[in-house]
Amino acid sequence: MPQIHHYWRIPDEQVMDGILQLHNEVFENADELLEKAAKRPNILFVAATEQNKIIGYKIGYELSADRYYSWYGAVQTEFRGKGIASMLMELQHCLVMEAGYKAIETKTRNKWRNMLILNIKHGFDITETFYDDEGIHRITLVKSLIENKEVI
Repeated sequence: MPQIHHYWRIPDEQVMDGILQLHNEVFENADELLEKAAKRPNILFVAATEQNKIIGYKIGYELSADRYYSWYGAVQTEFRGKGIASMLMELQHCLVMEAGYKAIETKTRNKWRNMLILNIKHGFDITETFYDDEGIHRITLVKSLIENKEVI
């Protein structure tokens, strides 16, 4: 069973190196991630480790006083299908709700179908689809963090 840690800041170098390595394997833009993360307000890193190795992570930041953005997340290929992404997401949502946010938003693409399905299983609603500046079709999802409330 992996250990889950969270950081309301950029993590220490060892943790961040593991996150960047995994991020680069999945998204191929790790060189930009740390620079962009340093500029994001109220950043939260949630990381799963096994034998002190990063096997998954979720990163988010504040969009407004009541809305949080779930930005990036990934799980090592050999650890997928074991509920790790769900554990990371659930802790992220719990921490964000405890911090007073009322909704969490994310964006994804059709090519990340497993992430789209995971978001829907965890209570997100699709609120918009659009083409970004690069012509890539994107999907916006939002989840209310207030019980029995519609997406705000």
